[in-house]
Amino acid sequence: MQSCELGVVKYILFTFNLIFAISGVGLIVAGAFVLSDVGEFEHFMEGRILAPPVVLIVAGCIVFLVASLGCYGAIRESYYMLMAFALCLLIILIIELAVGIAAAVYKNDFQMSMKDIMKSSMQRFENSKSDRVAWNNLQTKLKCCGVEGPADWPENTRPVSCCHAIREGVNPPEAHHCRAAKPEDEILYVDGCFYQLQDKAESAAKILIGVGIGIAFVEVIGIILACWLASAVKNKD
Repeated sequence: MQSCELGVVKYILFTFNLIFAISGVGLIVAGAFVLSDVGEFEHFMEGRILAPPVVLIVAGCIVFLVASLGCYGAIRESYYMLMAFALCLLIILIIELAVGIAAAVYKNDFQMSMKDIMKSSMQRFENSKSDRVAWNNLQTKLKCCGVEGPADWPENTRPVSCCHAIREGVNPPEAHHCRAAKPEDEILYVDGCFYQLQDKAESAAKILIGVGIGIAFVEVIGIILACWLASAVKNKD
């Protein structure tokens, strides 16, 4: 009976680890997708805002390696390798939970920090090439203007990237600034870039949370199976 139990659990765990290895690749892909989607606007974000997708990529790499350990331990029926596998899964799970909790707790701080960075960058717009490039890229791609709206820019320094229409004689293509009679003029993007960037960051966070919950569920199953097989191996010995 013990031999039958051992064989069944061993092959279940081996199959699980193949699926687990694939999920590690999924973590890497999800983290890379979010990082590429949000990372192009890193000029306005602190490193801690970009940390979760980086952690996810690193976790994906570790998951892939740990899954390999689990497969090897299952085939060899090694009690110590199986327990090491379960411990590694538990550590990864704790790290993922810690990152998720930290992101939730400091969410408002992240937002305020991002807004302050954007305002500081706006003040350097005229004298800093990197800030000009960053703002023009942000406003063009997200179809927005200013931090909270067009009124954030003094009219004589409002970038042409704030314009979604060019009027003959008013905003020629070679113009450096977007001139409008009033901030709400129809040639300007009316949405502030902070809110657009915030929406993009929150969408990325939902992807990370969804993937993280799915992987956490898989990790709990892996810990249970590894401990079960390790117990069966110990009883056999």
